[in-house]
Amino acid sequence: MSAESDIPSLEQTEEDRRGHKSRERRCAATGDVRDPDRMVRYVLSPDGQVVADVYGKLPGRGVWVSANEALLRQAVKKGGFARGFKTKVSVDADTLVAHTRDQLRRHMLGQLTMARKGGRLVYGQTGVREPASRGDVALRIEASDGAPDGRGKLRTLSLATARELERPDPAVIGCLTALEIGTALGRDPVVHAAILVGPMVKAMKASALRLSGFEQLVPSDWADAHHEISLEPPPPKRRPPKGG
Repeated sequence: MSAESDIPSLEQTEEDRRGHKSRERRCAATGDVRDPDRMVRYVLSPDGQVVADVYGKLPGRGVWVSANEALLRQAVKKGGFARGFKTKVSVDADTLVAHTRDQLRRHMLGQLTMARKGGRLVYGQTGVREPASRGDVALRIEASDGAPDGRGKLRTLSLATARELERPDPAVIGCLTALEIGTALGRDPVVHAAILVGPMVKAMKASALRLSGFEQLVPSDWADAHHEISLEPPPPKRRPPKGG
């Protein structure tokens, strides 16, 4: 790790019992140490702009923030980037949030392309129905602008089969448009797609969970949203007042 690597974190200060360095990173907003799969790394571009490095591969010192819009705004407001980069930086919260959301969407669309090329993605009503009937669907990809009837048929089939086979309920990612999905797959607009059980599932879920900190994976304006299985963690339960 170079001298210009990320701000101090457990990755640089602690080792596990096997002598390997931890992957954990410290959030510039809260100071909490987290798995980098649930965070976004930021670096300074050559012209001094803060940019999101969603692949974690750009050179230079990095500042990590939990993948959450509110915490990103908090990091901007509290000067987390200036402290992390050890220099004065000008950051507009709205611009950085929009940029981060866009980069996370691009990342997820790129994974759809990879899954398609690797034979781990199917699309179209018929294409999804067959593996769904075998319990081979791990994640459903539904266009945000798709009709609820076709979406509902595939949801019912995939859930029923998964439960009969005692497999995890296939969650849905519904924040992409049909045009975006189709473009990622090199096709005309695609309304229904699915990631098959296998090696792409973990990476796709991690990508979706990061994006969920910036937009809903299941659109709230879907009439059937309450029937869908979401990857998004539920909001924390509020404790009842004492003596209540």
